[in-house]
This record gives sequence, C-alpha cells and structure tokens, in this order.
Amino acid sequence: MTDVSKQPAANDRALDEPSTPKSSQWQLFWSQLQKNRLAIWGLVTFVIFFVIALGGLLLTSGTNPVMNPAMVRLQEKLRPPLAEPNIETLKPAEIPATGVYLLGTDDLGRDVFARMLQGAWVSLTVGFVAVGISVLIGIFLGGIAGYFGDRQIRIGHLMLTALLIIGISLTMAGIYRWGTVCLGSGLLGVFYLNLSGKITVKSGNQRNYGWLQKKALSVDTLIMRFVDIMLCFPSFFLILTVVAILPASIYNIMIVIGLTSWMVSARLVRAEFLSIREQDFVAAARALGVGNFRIIFRHMMPNAIGPVLVSATIGIAYAILTEAALSFLGFGVPPPHATWGNILSDGRRFIFDAPWLTFIPGLAILLVVLSFNLFGEGLRDVLNPKLRERP
Repeated sequence: MTDVSKQPAANDRALDEPSTPKSSQWQLFWSQLQKNRLAIWGLVTFVIFFVIALGGLLLTSGTNPVMNPAMVRLQEKLRPPLAEPNIETLKPAEIPATGVYLLGTDDLGRDVFARMLQGAWVSLTVGFVAVGISVLIGIFLGGIAGYFGDRQIRIGHLMLTALLIIGISLTMAGIYRWGTVCLGSGLLGVFYLNLSGKITVKSGNQRNYGWLQKKALSVDTLIMRFVDIMLCFPSFFLILTVVAILPASIYNIMIVIGLTSWMVSARLVRAEFLSIREQDFVAAARALGVGNFRIIFRHMMPNAIGPVLVSATIGIAYAILTEAALSFLGFGVPPPHATWGNILSDGRRFIFDAPWLTFIPGLAILLVVLSFNLFGEGLRDVLNPKLRERP
C-alpha cells in the first residue's frame, strides 16, 4: 500500500518546481525575433552586407591591393557584367583578380565589382560612426533632460554659459583677443559663483545676488526647446550646407550626419527617463547615497536603451542613404574613394548605354536600407513588451 503521509510532501515539491524550464533573456529575445520572418531576413541581409564590407576592406586596401578599384583601363570601358577581359591589350597587373568583370566596367574601365566592395565598407563606416555620434549625444542630453528636468536654471548661469560659448566660437574663428576676453570673463564668473556658494554653505548666511539668482527656465525646457529648434531645420539641406562649407572628407561627413540626427534619440531617452525616475529602485539608489550620474548610466540607462537601439538601427539606414545622396550630388566622400553614391552618379550619364552602372548600386542601396528598416521594426516589436505576441 502507498504511504498516504508522504503524498502531501510530494505534492508540495511538485508545486514548488517551475512548470516550464527557465530561459535566459537572450533565448527569450531570439525566440521572439524568430517569429518575425521579415526581421530575420533583414538581419541575414545585414550580416551578408557586413561580411562583404569587411572583405572589401581587405581586398581593396593597401599599396598593392588584390582588387584595385582605382585602376583605369580605357580600352575596357563600359564592358557589361560577366565580360571577359581582353588579355592581349592589358598588362598582367590590369587583369581583374576574378578573371572576369563580374559587374562590368565604368566609363574609365574601372572594375565596378571592386568599386562596389570599397563602397560597401565606406557606407558601413559612415553609417555606424554617424549613428554612434548621434546616439551618444542623444543619450547624454536626453538623460539630463529626463533626470534633471525639474531643476531650474538661473539667469546668471545662462549668462556665463553664453559667455563661454561665444568665447569658444570666437577663438575657433581666429578672433583670439575677444575670444580670450569672453572665456576669461566666463571662467572668472564660474569661479566666483562656486567660491561664493561654498562660503555661503560654511557660514550659513544666505547671500543675495539680485536678478542673477532669478529662475529663468528648467533644464528640461532648455534642452527640449533646443531639440525643437534643431527639428525645424530640414536635416538634409542643413547637412548639404555644412558639407559644402567644410573640406571634403569622410570624417566630416560622419561628424555632420551624427551632429544633425541625435534629436530622436534624445526624445526617446527623455521619455523613458521620465517614467523610470519615479520607480522604487531609483528611490532606493538615492536613499543609499548613490551619485546622480551613476544612477543615470548604471541603473536607469539599461532600462531605457531598448527604444534607442531601435532608433539606432533605423538611423544607420538613414545615414547610409544620406551619404549616398551626398555622393550622388558631388558633396560626399572625395575621390579616389569609391562609394555607392558616386558610382550611381557616374552611371547616370550612361543609363541607356550601360544601365548596370545605375541599377547595381541603386539595388544595393535599396536592399541594405530595406534590411536595416525591417530589422529595426522587428527589434521594436521584440523589445516592447506591449507589442510581443503572447504564447
């Protein structure tokens, strides 16, 4: 006979044991992402694009590259894809490494396949670096607006900040005399206010600075109004104007695109911080005496990074598209670097004689931008608990 006294203990152990096996956050993320086939297709396309771009860097860089995208073969100009080179008229160094012109040649006889490989790495670099700059700025300003938003800025602080900004601008413009005066006045003002505040705290006497101590506006108002002003400018035309003024360089393009596309990240981080800062774990960290910036970047930022990742993924596609548009207009990465935009620009003159010069880079831009957008949409669905499919 079965011992009845042992059954309740066995039932209690069965109730204590979990009904389903535990899964890590990565397993849960991957299982949710697999349900979105378009997001998986975008991820696979991105991985292929990354491998091609890395291979392009290895094959087209150096003093003696395996594939030279800048090699001119005038006798081989406008050859169609998969055309075999005329070995009798070419030097051994001019023969393509693949043995055929996989994607044809352009009007100067340059191998389009080699130029596409080099352009893939340029597009990838511009996309990731520009988005990295914009995300860093957005996280910093959005975090400050969301966490310190209620704090008031006084008129004296605004005046000192304006003096410092004017001094830095004048110094960078070469007006060293007035720039030094503004910088010196601003630094002296900061030192005076800091020293006066310490004396006030030690003595316990409240000092009155008159209208300089009057509250002007909150931190959140200042940052978000600056975001609104930046959003009023047409981004592409602003980038076009700045790039036309600055010297042509791939680094200038990365910096300009990054400095003009951080507003969305700042708004997303601010919105997340406004809801997170009132939660219990933030109050507990404050009670334990944890510093503000440690609370922001150690405790709050990991909980607010999800929407930023989605924005960054879609922002990479925007940066690649912007770089291609700038190169198409002649304001992008300067020669001898090949980009998909300038390959497309060179091919528009031969759209009927050599249509592959237009269709190949155009199709590559379309696929890469579409893959980033699809993966970003899938990532948004996975990271947002309200949009997840319930089992």
